[in-house]
Amino acid sequence: MSRLFIPETLLTFETHLMKITILAPGSRGDVQPFIALGMGLQSVGYEVCIATNATFETFICNHGLGFFPIQFDMKKVFDSDAGQVGLKSGRNLVSAAQNFRRVMNPMIQQLGDDCWAASQETDAIIHATLAFYFAPSIAENFKVPHMVAFLHPQHPTSTFPSFLSPIKRNLGGFFNRLTQIIPDTMLWLPYRSAINQWHQKRLNLPPFGMNYFKRYRSILTLYGFSPSVVSKPPDWGNHIEVSGYWFLNDAADWQPPNELIDFLEAGSPPVYVGFGSMTNRNPEETTDIVLKALARTKQRGLLLTGWGGLKKSDLPDNVFKIESAPHEWLFPRMAAIVHHGGAGTTGASLRAGIPTIVVPFFFDQPFWGQRVADLGVGPQPIPRKKLSVERLTAAITTAVTDKKMQERAAALGERIRAEDGVARAVEFINRSLSTH
Repeated sequence: MSRLFIPETLLTFETHLMKITILAPGSRGDVQPFIALGMGLQSVGYEVCIATNATFETFICNHGLGFFPIQFDMKKVFDSDAGQVGLKSGRNLVSAAQNFRRVMNPMIQQLGDDCWAASQETDAIIHATLAFYFAPSIAENFKVPHMVAFLHPQHPTSTFPSFLSPIKRNLGGFFNRLTQIIPDTMLWLPYRSAINQWHQKRLNLPPFGMNYFKRYRSILTLYGFSPSVVSKPPDWGNHIEVSGYWFLNDAADWQPPNELIDFLEAGSPPVYVGFGSMTNRNPEETTDIVLKALARTKQRGLLLTGWGGLKKSDLPDNVFKIESAPHEWLFPRMAAIVHHGGAGTTGASLRAGIPTIVVPFFFDQPFWGQRVADLGVGPQPIPRKKLSVERLTAAITTAVTDKKMQERAAALGERIRAEDGVARAVEFINRSLSTH
């Protein structure tokens, strides 16, 4: 079980509620931060249950938290034909929404029912992005306090464009806020009918119109990323907290395989390559690109398979493949880190203080890739559909040779390691819920 540090001052807080249910359907990258958050809440006296896909039941229970099964499975969404097309859409929100709609709409009613069932006899609800379609109404029906927890910046601001905006540059206050309208519409319209049907059937509520996503703007909101990476904009209210990352520190209890230790000790630090939960219908092609880029840059490599499906039966001696390893243990031992740009993996790579190369697929990943580049701790992101040997070679070369980039990455990592996002989040939750 992970070890979690909570300051003594926080342990003196009175907990006013008994049970908190966290609705967190999604991939491992969506679930893992909530395990860390749940452990923090449990350490100060709350009972915590996480509702998510059954794939993560053992993972959650092994950390001492309650579990409730949700049938919605993000891996099935990504693995489907329409999901694969959606993943390749990048920042084309219309195409992505249309394709994911084909897979997700049949699951919407079940997702709502599962969130409803998970929320029985709870004292408060914390809900992640996908559960937001149902959780506010469920909490209001049960008359329990609730808050939304995001891993990417969702609220409109004049400081920067929407995380889903295809335009990367700062457009100025008015236009930055304007970029929020289209993403909100794209996240609502494809699923509106199915979601409204559920609200009518379960809660006898009238249909929601086009302004559904305006609801979250006044709800208590917790953001699980570092203010050193994205600082809280001045036009966000006091009901919004940017706490810092919620890292699950499993490295102390993890025993690396002897073969991995031998590989790391046999030469210079390798370049990590892994795409997390982003499935790939042509893993051999991706692996060939990676291997050729490593060969051209004369770098050793470490491939993480995960859902990404990186496979190669006859890897060269300077490349090692592993199924999984705690990022906290692995990343500081790398020369550079190549990944898909998921919020959790981005946070882990930045905490390690190592230059990061982001190959974004869709959703918030292009935002994090651009943020890495803007902070000067990694090259410009390479969209997955534009990934090539030449582009990856150039990015790896920059990451392993640019001393200024390496210094900036190390400095940012030091700042992030000094933060305690879980403790700050627990304090915000305890303070906010105690007033209800």
